[in-house]
Amino acid sequence: MNDLLLQALQGRNAGRPPIWLMRQAGRYMPEYRALRAKHSFLEMCRNPELAVEITQLPVRVFEMDAAILFSDILVVAEALGVGLRFEDKLGPIIERPLRNAQDVDQLPQVEVSEKLDYVGQAVRQLRTCLKAPLIGFCGAPFTVASYMIEGGSSRDLKRTKQWMLRDPASFHRLLSKIADCTIAYLRLQIESGIQAIQIFDSWAHFLGHMQFREFSLAYLEKLLQGVHASKIPVVLYCRGSSVFAQQMAALNPAAISLDWQVDITQLRQTIPATVALQGNLDPDILYAEPFVIRQEATRILRGMRRDKGYIFNLGHGVHPDTPTDAVKILVECVKSS
Repeated sequence: MNDLLLQALQGRNAGRPPIWLMRQAGRYMPEYRALRAKHSFLEMCRNPELAVEITQLPVRVFEMDAAILFSDILVVAEALGVGLRFEDKLGPIIERPLRNAQDVDQLPQVEVSEKLDYVGQAVRQLRTCLKAPLIGFCGAPFTVASYMIEGGSSRDLKRTKQWMLRDPASFHRLLSKIADCTIAYLRLQIESGIQAIQIFDSWAHFLGHMQFREFSLAYLEKLLQGVHASKIPVVLYCRGSSVFAQQMAALNPAAISLDWQVDITQLRQTIPATVALQGNLDPDILYAEPFVIRQEATRILRGMRRDKGYIFNLGHGVHPDTPTDAVKILVECVKSS
């Protein structure tokens, strides 16, 4: 098994599954909201000292087994010159969305080590003060492309899918440019001291089977190949991972992270033991009563208790209005398992 990811946590989990949560630092934490009241989201991403402080918050408050670098998947899109801002209740806004093949061809060549140096600075600072392992991340090319085309979040990715289906050649050129920039970004993180990487294809569930293979999976593979020499453990996450799990596992990442639409114990029977599994509690369970949170978490933990390649996590990120006490209950439940 490619167990480097689990080795990074060895000694911290006393024989239980390691735990960290997607979207680990965020608006559900009062400590985060206090900082956010003083700074814009992008300012917090771009300021290494602020990114260091926010990255450490969940480790201090909840004693997570790993820290997740505070950043955003769209810093690569911003580096490519399309403009980026965040608005309350709307989320990310791309200021100059792409509309045609000419826009793709006019995207600049980017020196990632300069454009995204603030990320490298944050990682280097964290490695000097952080006791927990540090996990970096990036957006997958398809997901980043969708934001660059839609101009922000979308309920149906209509513009993206129309472009993809009507002009696949220029769509592939866009994905390739994003992939090249992302590989350079991942290498920057790794060289700065990141100990594991998670790749998010958050909108992959909009794709059909064949389109997933062509426009998502092929570029996930390109990213994996781009960092292969570093031997860094990589976790793949796709929305729709319960459908695409076998195809993701075939790329032989260190782990795949699963959404909650699948019984993880049954899926394990179809995934090679060489690939660790991460997941897969429904984030909405954290709105439930404490006994329900414990019940649902325990159900997953019992099903995976003999699996040496298992990491407890949510099936997606922590919602902004999740009660802090619910997160504490979940972490305590996993740690006492």
